[in-house]
Amino acid sequence: MKFNDKQRDSELAENIRTRKPVFWTNPARSEDGRMGSTWDDRPIGCEDVRAAEDRFRRFSRVLTDMFPELRDTRGAIESAVLPVPALQSHLGIPLESGRVLIKADHALPVAGSIKARGGIHEVLEFAEKQLLKSSAGTLAGIGDLSLETIRETLGKYQVAVGSTGNLGLSIGVIASALGLGATVHMSADAKRWKKDRLRKRGVQVVEHEGDYGAAVEAGRTAAAADPNCHFVDDEGSLSLFMGYSTAASELRTQLSELGIQIDADHPLFVYLPCGVGGAPGGIAFGLSHVFGPHVHCFFAEPTASPCFLLSLLDESGSNPSVYDIGLDNATEADGLAVPRASARAVEVMRSGIGGVFTVEDEALFKNLHAAAITQGIRVEPSATAAFEGPLWLTSSGPGNAYLARNGLTGSLPKATHLIWTTGGLFVPENEYQAFFERGA
Repeated sequence: MKFNDKQRDSELAENIRTRKPVFWTNPARSEDGRMGSTWDDRPIGCEDVRAAEDRFRRFSRVLTDMFPELRDTRGAIESAVLPVPALQSHLGIPLESGRVLIKADHALPVAGSIKARGGIHEVLEFAEKQLLKSSAGTLAGIGDLSLETIRETLGKYQVAVGSTGNLGLSIGVIASALGLGATVHMSADAKRWKKDRLRKRGVQVVEHEGDYGAAVEAGRTAAAADPNCHFVDDEGSLSLFMGYSTAASELRTQLSELGIQIDADHPLFVYLPCGVGGAPGGIAFGLSHVFGPHVHCFFAEPTASPCFLLSLLDESGSNPSVYDIGLDNATEADGLAVPRASARAVEVMRSGIGGVFTVEDEALFKNLHAAAITQGIRVEPSATAAFEGPLWLTSSGPGNAYLARNGLTGSLPKATHLIWTTGGLFVPENEYQAFFERGA
């Protein structure tokens, strides 16, 4: 990759190369926080978010029939917003810096991770197209089809995906429930229990010696040879991106129910773990359309895998890999172990993201332990990557400069800091206990 002349010899560049935590704020963020409006030259906007929300609603009855855990929400795949005063105190974030909440996507039903909305949405979109093509139903009547009819119609089709684990779980679970064949191409660093869980659901798991990028490329190539196979491309899928974006309207309702106002005097700071960038990018895109300039999103990456940050810093347009600057992509945060970001997600985020920070592996385990002992929250290590965000923003030089630049310093006491967690619901007890003890 190419740092510019100012970056090349800077402390930031040196710290990235040597795996020291950094906090970078985006000098290109527009005053109104507006995100990019195209995806592969296709205009994108609020109507795409609404289309994804409508698709989830059309399938709500079907989802309820397939997954009893969705009965209380009438088929909606939602996670709670949790006040965490004890964790806020443990992390050293003073009340005068604002209130800290957690958006608990680690406990999303069905798939147990942030990937549930995006992965399930894309499979539903593919299923919907095949059902309409077969004359099994009309768009308005999708929700009235029986599971037997749906499974019989979709039985000849396949879906495939390359994944480090959580996206594979969401794709595998929904595909098998709909009667679709499913193949998940997984990298060597994906957790064994995630592979085992997929196999128990009848999903074919293909293991690859390489990293996440190698698994995606292998899956893409294999799917291209089968006309009845749809490949879910985490690096370039608009359907995934928009599925994730539906979290925004859900959050708006939840904050309103908690009596939390978001406006110029009550800013919202959101901190999201980032791998390839599709999930945090989609969520940030949705939030920008709901809350406008009053939401500020920051992505968290492992110090070994800061691929999104590198792409934002790069001026050559090459969408660099972490290997290009000598990093090895070796991290315990398996869900974030991605060497190269989604170029499309980067371009959408470039004018709207607040910034990116990096976190060391040992901090992940300490944060996991802290979440458990203070609030009884059970997550996997990668889900805690964003815990350091509020302190970076409110207690570091770059963070204070960002607040001053955006006229936010005086609004901190009335601010809301929302930390997004990403996975952990189905982590086996013995593995979780090992994580917990490491962070003690």
